[in-house]
Amino acid sequence: MQANTPIRIGTRGSPLALAQAHEVRARLMAAHGLSENDLEIAVIKTTGDRILDRPLAEVGGKGLFTKEIEDA
Repeated sequence: MQANTPIRIGTRGSPLALAQAHEVRARLMAAHGLSENDLEIAVIKTTGDRILDRPLAEVGGKGLFTKEIEDA
C-alpha cells in the first residue's frame, strides 16, 4: 500500500466512537499486515453533534448522528 493514500476510517468524535474506530484500525492492521500510516481515523462532526441549543427531538428527522458519515 502506498504511504500517500491511507484508508480513512470515518467516525464521530465521541469517546465511544473513537474507541471503536481505534479497535477497527488495530484489527485491520493485524489482519492485513498494515501499518499505522496505512489507516487514518477521520473525525466527522454530524448534525446531531452541532445542535447544542435545543432538544434533538425538536429538530426531528432521521440520521442526525449518521448522515454526514454515510455521505463521506
